[in-house]
Amino acid sequence: MALDLVQLVDPRHTALVTQECQRAVIGDLSALPELAEAVAGGTIANIAALVEAAREAGVRVVHCTAERRADGQGANRNARLFGYMARAQSPLIPGSAAAEIVPEIRVADSDIVLPRLHGLSPFHGTELDFILRNLGVTTLVGVGVSVNVAIQNLAFDAVNACYQVVIPTDAVAGFPEEYVEAVFANTLGAISTLVSSDQLLDCWRARE
Repeated sequence: MALDLVQLVDPRHTALVTQECQRAVIGDLSALPELAEAVAGGTIANIAALVEAAREAGVRVVHCTAERRADGQGANRNARLFGYMARAQSPLIPGSAAAEIVPEIRVADSDIVLPRLHGLSPFHGTELDFILRNLGVTTLVGVGVSVNVAIQNLAFDAVNACYQVVIPTDAVAGFPEEYVEAVFANTLGAISTLVSSDQLLDCWRARE
């Protein structure tokens, strides 16, 4: 049975979670050129619009970021991706420009910023699940990057933790495009509700 989107993303029980929308990931200091190119078609603008609309409607906004200590302590070394990011010219050091959320996405005082030092998922080993439960959240709207890795991790972990997951497909990105479409069709579409940014904006703006 199809879910009623308006009820599913009701601000009283919904959080918008941004994933790794940072300057050294998708912004002007990106160490991942393919990913930076993937978001160039409007993804960042869509995320920014959703963040503003969510806030206005009373949806909780949580920004999940990845960081790495300058000395590398606590960081993963068990995947090629970690090694590549460790050698980046703009490492995600806490407090650095590289670790900042891109300026197009405004961070308000009411938002929660939740960094992690390890892993691929914003859920694993962080306080995200506990924070969402304390806020009374049962639906998670996931935006950001990447569909290749972290967005899938976010969706799987959220479903395993009993959240409803909503993914606006034009507010997430990955590469190559044909792979992203296959993930939507064959993976994320099976475990989450796939929508457009405009559909979410209509739901939230109707409540203002």
